[in-house]
Amino acid sequence: MVRFATALLIIGGLNWGLIGLFQFDLVAAIFGGQAAILSRIIYTLVGAAALYEVFVFNRLRSAEIPASRRVDRIDRAA
Repeated sequence: MVRFATALLIIGGLNWGLIGLFQFDLVAAIFGGQAAILSRIIYTLVGAAALYEVFVFNRLRSAEIPASRRVDRIDRAA
């Protein structure tokens, strides 16, 4: 699931880069315009992937061990 979400975020990021630099929406060009159902599905999936990654990122951050605690564990093990 993480790889799928990451792939969607890369696609979305590249598409936004094209929009910003060249005013060209690749998703809309491929799927028949911004209002086309397939384009809307892609946009929705990219948004859902971003929300998913936010929650995964927060979970990973809360699981991180501060460096000072890691050093203490190494010292105690030695």
